[in-house]
Amino acid sequence: MEEMGNEKAKQKYEQHVPPCYRVPKPGDPPVLQEQWVRAKYERQEFIHVDKQTYITNEIEGRLMKKARDENKYYERKFSVSENSLKYYNKENSKEPKVTITLSELSICLAPPKMKQNNGMQLSYMCDGSTRHIYVYHAQGETIIHWYMAIRNIKLNRLLVAYPSATPEEVVPYLTNDFAMEGWLSKTGPSERDAYRKRWFTLDDRKLMYHENPMDPYPRGEIFLGHKDDNYSVKEGVPRGCKDHDCAFSLVTPDRTFVMSAPTCEERAQWMKAINTVLERPLRPQDNQSKAEIEAKRKSSRASRHSLFSFH
Repeated sequence: MEEMGNEKAKQKYEQHVPPCYRVPKPGDPPVLQEQWVRAKYERQEFIHVDKQTYITNEIEGRLMKKARDENKYYERKFSVSENSLKYYNKENSKEPKVTITLSELSICLAPPKMKQNNGMQLSYMCDGSTRHIYVYHAQGETIIHWYMAIRNIKLNRLLVAYPSATPEEVVPYLTNDFAMEGWLSKTGPSERDAYRKRWFTLDDRKLMYHENPMDPYPRGEIFLGHKDDNYSVKEGVPRGCKDHDCAFSLVTPDRTFVMSAPTCEERAQWMKAINTVLERPLRPQDNQSKAEIEAKRKSSRASRHSLFSFH
């Protein structure tokens, strides 16, 4: 009887869930789960489709944006239209401070490190390196509105680019939260290099490491290709490298990266997450990401101790 009641409620309150809407699963960010419930029962967005204001080709408003070099947030104007997201540094600015192509934009919803339940981390390529922007809004409904609006625009553009694809096939490529984030210790390629604590982020096929969790740029980036192309991850360190508790090695065609987790349980989690990526076939757009990361690495070698060097 209870199951029948739940099914009837679902048919009523979820009858018009748009393809772009990310339906929460256990473990998803609390803001997504809360706004899903409010959207269903309080606002009844999936009964009255005119209330789905995120089904739009453009959106404009104000979000709180973290300053690049300080731990303060400032209100900034943001807009999304066609295939770009823009933000403006000054109230009356006619030209945007930054224009980001949506197809190159990665969005992580409410990463715990932000300590903002209604936050988003926006990442995109800037001059060969990944740039992170952190934003939030006081209202959970508003941040989810932005999140779903961007997903909707990306969905529509992908369906135009791939006319034979269905919305269900395209949805997994709209936005993805980070597979893993956390502290690891990393050593360089020389036997003399010490292990240094770094904040690692696994974002699709990019493994990035930072000095601090909320840095605007990663200190280094590693492209994760396919296992058949000489990419692998294994416990331990290569011969001649300093061993460390719970160490593991990420092997790439150009270099072996050696890292150590705080616990062996965390090492197993990282290795599993990386292996999942290595077993996944590459998409056409992954080749561009690979080229950008490898070009930056070559540039970093020329200035070994610069901001984006690997040491």
